[in-house]
Amino acid sequence: MSLLTIAFTLLFYFAGATLLAGLVYRIRLYALTPAPLRIPTTPAPTTAPGVVKRMFFEVTLFNSLFKSNKWIWLFGWVFHAALLFVLLRHLRYFTDPVWSWVNLIQPIGKYAAFAMVAGLAGLWARRVLVDRVRYISSPSDHLMLALLIGIGLTGLGMNYVAHTDIVALKAFFLGLMYFDWQPLPDDPLLNLHLLMVALLMIIFPFSKLLHAPGVFFSPTRNQIDNPREKRHLPTRDSAVGETAAQGPGNHG
Repeated sequence: MSLLTIAFTLLFYFAGATLLAGLVYRIRLYALTPAPLRIPTTPAPTTAPGVVKRMFFEVTLFNSLFKSNKWIWLFGWVFHAALLFVLLRHLRYFTDPVWSWVNLIQPIGKYAAFAMVAGLAGLWARRVLVDRVRYISSPSDHLMLALLIGIGLTGLGMNYVAHTDIVALKAFFLGLMYFDWQPLPDDPLLNLHLLMVALLMIIFPFSKLLHAPGVFFSPTRNQIDNPREKRHLPTRDSAVGETAAQGPGNHG
């Protein structure tokens, strides 16, 4: 077995363990953080089903962002929607046989990569061209966008410029899952792509990207607007007060 295969095998085991442990730690931290006040953004629902409905539209359509800024909403929604199809398309590397619905979305996922990169480019341009946004942007914000765009561009490069051995690549990842190590193709573009993916997995639990699970713990979105009807008592046993168990949370 080559040194390259051993290195990437150990890297992905480390990245996977870091991602899982980091997510468990941060989600537990969110869940144990009490909300001292009722602070739902108004107009807010007054019932638990209303909270669920509100959060559904927040998570799927970014409803509050749409009301706030149409351009940011457009680039952000396009990126997230395209990313979903790209990730679902990649399930073919981890399933054998490939599920039928994964086969059906292959063409969509293939072209969604272009939309993903376009959405990221728009978000990055905003951080560079808009004065007030550029002022509050930190180096990590730019590096995160560069990393995501790099992953997208290298993925597109393997699809349309320098094809890699996807059969061997699938065997490698199935081998990781079943602890039956298989050789990784010695392809520079593929190796760069996988290196950036592993880096993203490692830093994800400690970055601003953690709004993905954190969205469900935002008291401005997941609280019921009933301070007059029911007294709010923040406790460490409830994620964000009494309403954490009654509905999902906010899109950050």
